[in-house]
Amino acid sequence: MTKNIAFIGLGNMGSGMAKNLVKNGFSVLAFDLSNEAMVMAKENGCELAESAKQAVERCDAVVTMLPAGKHVKSIYEGTVLPNAKTGTLILDCSTIDVATAKDVGGMAKAQGLLMVDAPVSGGTKAAGDGTLTFMVGGESAAFEQAEKVLSAMGKKIIHAGECGAGQSAKICNNMLLGASMIATCEAFQLAEKLNLDPQVFFDIASNASGQTWSMTSYCPVKGVGPVSPADNDFAGGFAAALMLKDLTLAMQGAESVGAKVPMGERAAELYRDYCEKAQENGGLDFSSIIKTL
Repeated sequence: MTKNIAFIGLGNMGSGMAKNLVKNGFSVLAFDLSNEAMVMAKENGCELAESAKQAVERCDAVVTMLPAGKHVKSIYEGTVLPNAKTGTLILDCSTIDVATAKDVGGMAKAQGLLMVDAPVSGGTKAAGDGTLTFMVGGESAAFEQAEKVLSAMGKKIIHAGECGAGQSAKICNNMLLGASMIATCEAFQLAEKLNLDPQVFFDIASNASGQTWSMTSYCPVKGVGPVSPADNDFAGGFAAALMLKDLTLAMQGAESVGAKVPMGERAAELYRDYCEKAQENGGLDFSSIIKTL
């Protein structure tokens, strides 16, 4: 079983994920361009690598958690693939475009490497708690090995299909989430203007046909439902800028296959307008879009 893992990309999500690998008995050799991230990784029990190249060379599995497809392709072409030993297990947990995921996966396979694309759902809290959901694309043999590693960082590991399927599942899920959050915000705002108490509306809709996760688990109204970012002035949670990124990826995916997604398109437009309206909006939780309605 894989025990030595190179972890590249220790941001808000990667930091918690690497910590849970250590907690569950893996030896983690970590690397990030941020000194602050490296310090935290050491505090979480990781060994620090001098470079991404050193981390890859010394380990029999590699986990990457990077911002975008261009970063993934760059580090895989320049560092990961040229330095990984034959048979190395590679898990890219970044959320990127489907085309890049398939491209990188094909290159890895050609080199005799086992690779999966395994984007996550759950946010920073789930990353820290080890309760993420992983949507995994890749061949069955790769998934079987990857599942053992992913289980140390998440509570639900789902094999979505061949290479790229994990990214497809992620962008479809988040397109649905973005659109449903906007609809939930609209409903609460309309209820308020119709003089319906928000708690009363929550009690009714959360037990009726209008129930959604955006309402019952992540209510955008302060003091209503379980504790959510709305109760903390929309700090923390899943940033609006990240929702915009995922909606943009979903629109690219839809265009590539000729799919009609009018609700997704409108959600992307609204989040783009919101993030461009004020710089600080992008850093707030995506449910903060209720402030624009």
